[in-house]
Amino acid sequence: MRKLLLFLTVLFVGLIFVGRLFYLQVYAGVSYDINEDNAIRKVYNYPKRGYVYDRNGELLVANQPSYDVMVIPREVEPLDTMEFCSLLKISKQDFIKSYKRANNYSPRLPSVFLAHLSKEDYAVLSEKMRKFHGFYIQKRSLRDYQTSIGANVLGFIAEANRKTIEKDPFYKMGDLIGKQGVELSYETELRGVKGVKYIQKDRFNRDIGPYKNGNHDIQAEPGKDITISIDAELQAYGERLMQNKRGGIVAIEPKTGEILSLVSAPTYNPNLLVGRERSKNYTKLYNDTISRPLIDRGLLRMHEPGSPFKALIALTALQEGVIDEQTKITCKHGYVYGRNNRKMGCHCGGGIRYLNNGISKSCNAYFANAFRKTIEKYDDAGEAMDIWSDHIKSFGLGNFLGYDLPIGKKGNIPNGAYYDKWYPDFRWGATTIISNAIGQGEVLVTPIQLANMMAAIANRGYYYTPHIIKNIKGSSIPDKFKEQHHTSIDKEHFGPVIQGLFDVFESRGGTANFLKVPGIEICGKTGTAENFIKIDSVRTQLTDHSIFVAFAPKDDPKIAIAVFVENGYYGARWAGRISSLMIEQYIKGEVTLKYMEKMVLEKSLEEEYLKPYSGQPFKINQ
Repeated sequence: MRKLLLFLTVLFVGLIFVGRLFYLQVYAGVSYDINEDNAIRKVYNYPKRGYVYDRNGELLVANQPSYDVMVIPREVEPLDTMEFCSLLKISKQDFIKSYKRANNYSPRLPSVFLAHLSKEDYAVLSEKMRKFHGFYIQKRSLRDYQTSIGANVLGFIAEANRKTIEKDPFYKMGDLIGKQGVELSYETELRGVKGVKYIQKDRFNRDIGPYKNGNHDIQAEPGKDITISIDAELQAYGERLMQNKRGGIVAIEPKTGEILSLVSAPTYNPNLLVGRERSKNYTKLYNDTISRPLIDRGLLRMHEPGSPFKALIALTALQEGVIDEQTKITCKHGYVYGRNNRKMGCHCGGGIRYLNNGISKSCNAYFANAFRKTIEKYDDAGEAMDIWSDHIKSFGLGNFLGYDLPIGKKGNIPNGAYYDKWYPDFRWGATTIISNAIGQGEVLVTPIQLANMMAAIANRGYYYTPHIIKNIKGSSIPDKFKEQHHTSIDKEHFGPVIQGLFDVFESRGGTANFLKVPGIEICGKTGTAENFIKIDSVRTQLTDHSIFVAFAPKDDPKIAIAVFVENGYYGARWAGRISSLMIEQYIKGEVTLKYMEKMVLEKSLEEEYLKPYSGQPFKINQ
């Protein structure tokens, strides 16, 4: 009996041990993770970041070697701080600050102590690095911009912040990540895959060799080279034309949706955001709240479209059947409307207007009449505005276009619900919102939306999503950039409107008659948008913005363009001239309009931009 009791006791205790071990290993155990093993040191091998080329194969962005001093705080031993600081060319306060930052991140994980050593500093420091336990040098590459243009397109790289690291485990403290432009949009393709070597350490924390003969090591994979759709020569030319001016230029190839040029002015040299001066230079650019060079005006600048919008007013009215080519009105230097006989002024010179000369002479009265007929076709103004709004939005306005750059604004195309909310106390109608007829009122667009609108007109009813990518080495570009988006306007209605846009240049009274380019048939539209700002809480009018949209050649379009010049007077004065020069440069590869080019290059609008800060009375230039 005693033997049986002893056997059962031993068996029972054994089962308890087995059960406990089973629970600890199966239910409560944590699987082994080599990256969490303190006896193994991880050494990262950063891959070559992919190169960036322009559409013609010109190298825009390459790499250059860089060296970071890394630290593992728990492994740091007493050292000669003054000698170390002298070698790094930093102060003791900088040393303490960097060490605390690294220790707060993780005492046992490596992080950047000092980034971007020069080759000379690296050579001196590497010889003495053995004296400073817990510190080591990590080699990686920085961007090497082979150009001084396209900062807003190319973007830059900088250290990944804590939020990014928490969101994506690929990144560690000190890793570099794309910021803005294609560096951000195509970060996954450009960055490649980090390599890792696992080094076994002994109980004295000394390296004793590769962990398991390197079987767990990961080889680095270089990033993929990409070709962007930008024409570097055209981009450089556009930036020259926009010197001492503010605004944006967007040029698109209608047949593909590829962005040929994306100019934002003022701009900066992308090389300013490379190396140890990057942070200081970025702070200066960020704090420039007057010029705001970090703002991409081609993508973010929302404004009233002005007269270029009349092309869509005409197309919508034609589609709705309320006008045709022979519809006639008499312009008496404006359009009178409403119970109080309010008048919308017009500068076309007055007289008989049809669709063609309504467009070429930019007659406000003609398009106010066309817009009013479109809305009053329906018994309910709200329903009419919904239909009108859908037509306009089918050209990509009022929505994010879905392009492959990381920033943008959707603009505003109002519908019935918008005005029901805007005017809750009375029944609004076409005359209430008549300003939409001439691209003012509540309509807001961005330059890239205007360029895309012209691409859709050039294609007679369809467009491709604008995109900056042309080729990814070893991969294909997203399918969405190969898909046609059709407008709600029938193809047959584009011919008369395109002819009107052509006569903007070719007819005697066309608003861009003096902007013709020899040998190139251009279709375009001038635009002028009023410019109001608040100064000391007072709504103050400054010089109008200059807007111009165009495409060329007329029957085989290769470029669609939108130019926006802040405080640039009327549409043809500066935006129009810049548009003609850009079109000739792209199509011919040279500029023959030398007098016009000289005029634009030498013109500065800096005085216009300083008016709000001058304290002097404003004088509006007409």
